[in-house]
Amino acid sequence: MIDREQLLVLMRDEAYRPLMMEELETALGVLGDDPDARAELHALCEEMVQEGYMIRTRTKRYGVPERMDLVVGTLQVKQKGFGFLVPLHKSESDVYIGAADLGGAMDGDRVVARLKKNSGTGRREGEIFRVLKRAHTQIVGVIHTTGSLGFVRSDDKRLPREVVIPADQLNGAVDGHKVVVEITEFPEDVFQSPAGIVREVLGFPHDPGVDILSVIRKFGIPEHFPDEVLQAAESISYDLTEDDLAGRRDLRDEIIVTIDGADAKDLDDAVAVKRVEHGYVLSVHIADVTYYVKENSLLDREAYARGTSVYLVDRVIPMLPPRLSNGICSLHPQVDRLTLTCEMEWDDAMHLVRHDIYPSVIRTTERMTYDAVRDLLEGDASTRERYAALVPFFEGMKELALKLRHRRMERGAVDFDFAETKIRVDEEGRPLDLVRRERSIAEMIIEEFMLAANETVAEHAYWMELPFLYRVHEPPTLEKMMALNEFVHLFGHHLKAAGNIHPRALQDLLAAVRQTPEEVVISHVMLRSMKQARYAAESLGHFGLAAEYYSHFTSPIRRYPDLMIHRILRETIVNGSLSEGRAAYLAAKMPEIAAHTSDRERVAVDAERETDLIKKIEFMRDHVGESFEGMVSGVTGFGLFVQLDNSVEGLIHVSQLADDYYHYDDKQHALIGERTKKRYRIGDRVEVLVQSASKEQMQIEFQLLSAVSGDEVREYRRQGASKKPGMPFSGGPRGKKPGGGRGGKRTDDPNGQGAGRSTGGQRRSAGGKGFGGEREARGGRTAVAEFGRRDPETPDLRYGDRELLPRKGGYAVNKAAPDEQVREERKRDKDLLRQVENLYGVPVKDKVKRRRRKKAPDQV
Repeated sequence: MIDREQLLVLMRDEAYRPLMMEELETALGVLGDDPDARAELHALCEEMVQEGYMIRTRTKRYGVPERMDLVVGTLQVKQKGFGFLVPLHKSESDVYIGAADLGGAMDGDRVVARLKKNSGTGRREGEIFRVLKRAHTQIVGVIHTTGSLGFVRSDDKRLPREVVIPADQLNGAVDGHKVVVEITEFPEDVFQSPAGIVREVLGFPHDPGVDILSVIRKFGIPEHFPDEVLQAAESISYDLTEDDLAGRRDLRDEIIVTIDGADAKDLDDAVAVKRVEHGYVLSVHIADVTYYVKENSLLDREAYARGTSVYLVDRVIPMLPPRLSNGICSLHPQVDRLTLTCEMEWDDAMHLVRHDIYPSVIRTTERMTYDAVRDLLEGDASTRERYAALVPFFEGMKELALKLRHRRMERGAVDFDFAETKIRVDEEGRPLDLVRRERSIAEMIIEEFMLAANETVAEHAYWMELPFLYRVHEPPTLEKMMALNEFVHLFGHHLKAAGNIHPRALQDLLAAVRQTPEEVVISHVMLRSMKQARYAAESLGHFGLAAEYYSHFTSPIRRYPDLMIHRILRETIVNGSLSEGRAAYLAAKMPEIAAHTSDRERVAVDAERETDLIKKIEFMRDHVGESFEGMVSGVTGFGLFVQLDNSVEGLIHVSQLADDYYHYDDKQHALIGERTKKRYRIGDRVEVLVQSASKEQMQIEFQLLSAVSGDEVREYRRQGASKKPGMPFSGGPRGKKPGGGRGGKRTDDPNGQGAGRSTGGQRRSAGGKGFGGEREARGGRTAVAEFGRRDPETPDLRYGDRELLPRKGGYAVNKAAPDEQVREERKRDKDLLRQVENLYGVPVKDKVKRRRRKKAPDQV
């Protein structure tokens, strides 16, 4: 039997030349009188050609792309029209593809590119000549009709080509409708447009619910379950029989609780803690989903295709039908439920001395919320009275959780403590409020317990040599760490052993900058230096958690990797071990499942982020013309991204910084004024005006009003964000309108690391780039038109360092105001020259030519 590796070894040999199929058969010893072997070889070659691991030339000869100056990979198209080909082989560098060299390829397509020789740019450049697999067969966008034709431009800016719709394919769509279009004819070159047919009319863009529905269709998220899958779920009984309980430990008399958000319905984990003579026993009980979802059943195939539940801002799209996810499998209080238990015993020194994994049946004592547990542990009298019998139980949980956290921090786990924001919407999906939620002791308890179970299960599987799915987070690259070290040097800090980084060095750095003005900027830059967590068939460790073994075990209702892990563990427990054939079969399947579920996770995260952005834009439309304080969260050559204290992020375009010419310094992550040397960098506090909020452009634009002084920043961080004006949070101060008006009104891993539990109830993320503890364990009108009237309560506004005076239609610069900053800088320059002269004993002339100051515009 010929396998892929044999073919690749043959074709990569220096003596190999492209062979025709008959010659290939001879070279591999496939006999002509063995039709099965020939058919198998033909099928394997065709499969490898379609995947890009092998090339078939026009003369029907076969070879590998790297021997033909070809590169196979995924195309990433940028908004400006050019793109980059990301090779299949990770060791190869990306290939630049100019807009004229894209051929008929579109963003996300798997393509073959021919490398150009002597490009003269020092980078690899190429042109696409073959598309192997199309990434997009349908798009979502607004249709515009001209004559008998319709034209649809995708909402995805990476797909700039308009799709042409013939008149007989409009299917009821009219000008301005948001539609779903199936592409029926793909372009063959860069000058051709694709053609398509309207498959669904969603409504007009501003109709209630159309915005979120557009995102669901754009990302291809299946909103409804097929009838046969729903019928399969309906055939499962709610009632348990004696057969269901056979072989299970009966824990129904134990004190066991669930802790989730108030609106959560898919309760897939419950916990219990006992104090023993020399330590603690922690039991984490997880819904036994695989008892109901059998391998290769309709339910299993549907769950695999979806990969994960998707938690959008106004709805949940579950991985399993609601009868299972919210019913039979959900660990509701005072109801018998089947579970898989991970029991761990820790001694007083927090060493894991014993663990056991077994099937069980439980009956949870209470369905607790994060808020209730927080209030109980913080001493709220009414809450402690209501749960009086459970107070010692929860205090024991707190005690253990704090020790587990201390143990994790001691070994060097990196913990980014960023606040969350929950978007409250009404029944029609309109945003009502942005509610800030800090991580409390209740979230921390679940975070630590889930992390402990995930690590224990992963190490158990590793030493048993089971075929398994691990959650891995690889160390950051040397280049990223050296750049981070260079950046923190600007603040007087140092990253230990940046060339061979350990997570403890990053945690030590975070500890060193805590409660300092640079804490925010360094935390954000560090986060962006990390790799993305993913699933893998090998245990590669988890850098962010400083864990040698890690998996996702605790959420089988909403993550397929967890479900697959449960299936393997249950089979091992029931049968004692896996047969050799079964182990080989599962081992062969694990890489495919890991890649697929990692892809589905990224789709879910992207969809969740886009719906959040849409609702934040819609929320900020009511605040155009108002001023807010925020933090510079990103710096690019074209401007500053500013995140307000309510988590809304917008752009100050560099053209708005009219007091100087600004240039981007990538080492400082800053925009620096050419003349004034004024610097804007990540972490700076600024005051901005909301200029526009466009759902069409998916962007919020700000105008810079002023930078917040260092003293104000320190006071802001000392008192806490809730004490500062300009924050449209629930229960907090509102934004300020220059016209005197009043303003508006648990995460999964931001990096993909932790146990996979959400702190925000039903709104649980599937994971993203981040990796922060349980965060893995479970971003109109012009400003001038909006504030033209002067009011006695209107705060003074500034243009750069000059006062803005009221005038009709807005504000004008007070040109008589002296530019004190420039004078101070000139004085400092002269003082520096005198110091140099005194140090070296030689005269130094100031040869810098003073530029004539650019006049500020009359109108801002």
